[in-house]
Parts: sequence; C-alpha cells; structure tokens
Amino acid sequence: MGGQVTSFENVHVVVVGGGFGGIAAAQDLKSRGIKFTLIDMRDAFHHNVGALRASVQPGFAQRTFIPFKETFGESFVQGRVERIDTDGQLVVLEGGREIRFSHLILATGTDGPFPGKFNTTASRQEAVQAYEDFVKQVQAAGSVLVVGGGSTGAEMAAEIRTEYPDKKVVLIHSRTELADPELLSSVRDQAKQVLQEKGVELLLGQKVSNLSELPLNVVQKDTVVTTDTGITVTVDLIISCVGLKVNSAAYESSLAGSLADNGALKINDYLQVEGFFNVYAVGDCTDVKEPKMAYHAGLHAAVAVANIVNSLSGKELTTYRTGNVTLLMALGRDDGVGQFNGYRLPRFLVALGKSRDVLVWKSWWDMNQKQP
Repeated sequence: MGGQVTSFENVHVVVVGGGFGGIAAAQDLKSRGIKFTLIDMRDAFHHNVGALRASVQPGFAQRTFIPFKETFGESFVQGRVERIDTDGQLVVLEGGREIRFSHLILATGTDGPFPGKFNTTASRQEAVQAYEDFVKQVQAAGSVLVVGGGSTGAEMAAEIRTEYPDKKVVLIHSRTELADPELLSSVRDQAKQVLQEKGVELLLGQKVSNLSELPLNVVQKDTVVTTDTGITVTVDLIISCVGLKVNSAAYESSLAGSLADNGALKINDYLQVEGFFNVYAVGDCTDVKEPKMAYHAGLHAAVAVANIVNSLSGKELTTYRTGNVTLLMALGRDDGVGQFNGYRLPRFLVALGKSRDVLVWKSWWDMNQKQP
C-alpha cells in the first residue's frame, strides 16, 4: 500500500503581509506546489532589520528592498487589505477587488514610526528614496535625540554615532534599563556599555513631556526638549523609536472576537486564530509571548504551512512552542550584543554574525535573488 496522496487542487492560500513571516510562508507554499497569493501594500519586501543602517548610510536602502514580483510572479498582488469576509472566505482589497481563499495566513506584523518601520503604500523606488532623504536629515544635524531605548532606539543611537562619530547623540528612555526586557540583564547592561563607549549620552528613567508637539525626522536647529523631571536638551533632529503597535487594520473589524487587548490575534498551539480552523496567524501580529523577531516569524510560518498540509491529509497538527530567547542587537556595523539559548554571546561574535551587514544577504538568498 502506498502512502496517502494529498490533493491541493482546490486549495488556495492567501497570505496577508509580505514581511519576514509572509515571505517565509509564501516560499514554503511555492516549494510544495500549493496555489497561493501573497498580498502587500508595497511592491518590495522590506528587510526591516536593515532599516536603521539605511537611515544613516547613503546607498544602503536599495539593499533592504527586494522586489516581490521577481520571486513570486503572478502569485503576488500589491494592495491594501480593507476587510476579511470569513463566511465568504474572501479577502477584500481597497478598491473592491476580492480574492477567494481556502486557507488564510495573517502576517501583518507591527507598525511604528519611520525610520524603524516603513508600512506605507509605495513602490520600491519611493521607499528607497524615503530613506535616502532621511540620511540627508541625519547628515545635516549637528545633534540628534533618539526617543526610546528599547532595542530599536538603542540600535538607532549606535548607528548614528558609528557612522557620524562627531555628532552629539542623546538617548532618552523611560526605563532605567535598555533593550528588550526579556533579554538577560547582563546583555542589557552590555548594550548600555556599548552605547557609552560610542559616546551616546543616556538619560534613563526619563520621559519626553511634549513629544507629540515636537518636529520628528526633520532638522530644526536648536529645538528644546523637556523631560518629565525638568531636564532640557537642545538638539537639531528628533527621532522617535517608541509607539510600536500591532498592525491590525486588515482584520480588526472582521476578527474582532479573536483579538487580544493590544490588537494581536489570539491563537492556539497550532497557530490557528481562535474560532477558526482555516485561518492562521504568524509573526508579530500574534499574541505569542516572545520577542517580536524575524527569526520567530519564520518559525511560525513553517508551522502554519505544515498544519495546512497536515489538515488536508488528515495528519496530526504540529504545535508551536516558544524556546529560549535568542536575540542579536547590531549596535553599529562594528559592535553588537546578544544571547543564544539563554547564554550571553561575545560582542565580537554578534558583530561578525549580524552587525557587519545586518543579515541583508540572507533575505536576498531567501528571495532567490541576486543582491545589487
């Protein structure tokens, strides 16, 4: 007796969101010969891990945007998802176009302020130009304030001081420790040490009182910024690295009963959205309790696609389990901190493994394209 043959004839998987989780799912589906449509508002995948390098280094941005069409052809559709009809199994795009699905994978990620995030309807050329324009603002500023000392803020401050060591860089953070709270305390201490070595001025345990009134991402000489304790800082350019939120616009009205308080999707151990057998969620838009990282999004995608196949063939579904926190922080192209399987890594190892090119080569490899 031969093994059971699974037919994918009537299967059409729609993947909403072309970030790290979305492209991993699409590539997996493609390799299995399963019909799919990948939807994203941009025409190019954004290697978001390199966004901060692209903010300070002229010419780097073009390496961080990789065209979808060259990898996925007609299986890619550019558009903004307006709503999801779970009863009719339709994804409805802005403008009215409807795409029918048998299975749905939501990979909409998180949103936040530019330059850390670029979630805008744009062509590759427009996206690259946005970063090149931002580089000019950084170059024109004699002093820069970075608001927020999570991983993004710490990396942003380090990138500026590494590329432009003569610029004054101040980082204000509401907590007394930098980086992701789930990191080892020794790794967070090390991040602080690297920033201090690079000459970043740290104001920890402080909040910017009037952030909403301040000019962001544009040079305005001698702008005065006040913290909640009365400390004032005068700078030429202010960059916000706070306010990250789940990008739930595509599904918040359709899947309201499956949302956590922060807009993330509640999922079961198989990454199925609560209340649905054929709707999956991967990456940052899930309520999985782990750091939001490209690495984890890829792991989610593999489980979601495997479970679509398993469900069609009557096999047992695969569970997703979080492991020890693994996280690498590039603190400029020459330094970095991180941990692997609960152990702190040597700084030089992080610098070699990630910081030099912020893993941009890997995304071109994953997309089966040649890096320019």
